[in-house]
Order: sequence, then structure tokens, then C-alpha cells
Amino acid sequence: MDDSRHIENLIYRYSELIDQGDLPGVAELFRHGAIVSPAHKSRREGYDEVLQMYQLSCRLHEPSGTPLTRHVTTNVMIEVEGETASARSYYTVFQATPSLALQPIIAGHYHDSFHRVGGTWCFATREMYVDLIGDCSEHLLYSTDGLSG
Repeated sequence: MDDSRHIENLIYRYSELIDQGDLPGVAELFRHGAIVSPAHKSRREGYDEVLQMYQLSCRLHEPSGTPLTRHVTTNVMIEVEGETASARSYYTVFQATPSLALQPIIAGHYHDSFHRVGGTWCFATREMYVDLIGDCSEHLLYSTDGLSG
């Protein structure tokens, strides 16, 4: 498998893990990296900080223990330069809960950078941008006021 495909799979793995409610798995993707949120002016680095961020922000629903979402990532563009790479992509998050009809709740874009650690591609940074926002009350544990823009 070529480098671009490994990186693309890593991008999609994030969506899969978050939709499964596997917050430790999501954090593991950033053991050697960071998540940056320009809207919050925040940077969370490494496993522990990223896990804490998701535990404090992502609502998990019973009995599934998942956020009842589907993160769909599209328009993935990857550029590999030796041992580093960058990618841009769009995301749309759909959600349906007992009190929320199926609908898109948020859309935006990612700017990712990658590096190899022990010969394996890993996230170096993920910048998350919110472009459109709907009803995130069943997904996030905080207010979304001021996120888009």
C-alpha cells in the first residue's frame, strides 16, 4: 500500500473510532501529535490531553456508549514529501437520537499534518475548522456559540 493510502486510512480511522465511542482509540491516534482548535484557541497534545478533551466534550449515549453519529470525511487531498505529509479534507457529522431526527449537525474542514514514527504514519497535527453548525446539543457537552466562521 502506498503512503497516500496509509494516510487516507488514518483520516478515515478517526471517523470510525469517534462514531464507535472509542475515545481512548481516538486519543491513541494523537499519541505523537496534537489537535488544534482555532475557534477555541486551544492545542491538545498527546494521548492524555486528547483523551481528556474528548471525555469533556463528546456526549456518549446509553445503551450503545456511542455518540450516535456518523462522521463522513470527503474531498481528501494528500501531499507526501518524504517522511512528512499534509492533507486537507471536509467533514460532515450526521446524528440521530431518540430526541433528535436524523440530520447533519456540523460541517467543516480539517488541515492535517503527518509524520512517521517508527516507520508508521501518525498524525502530527489536526486543525479542526467549523464552517456550518446546526443542533449539536445531543453531541457536545458544551455550547457551540461562536464556533463557526
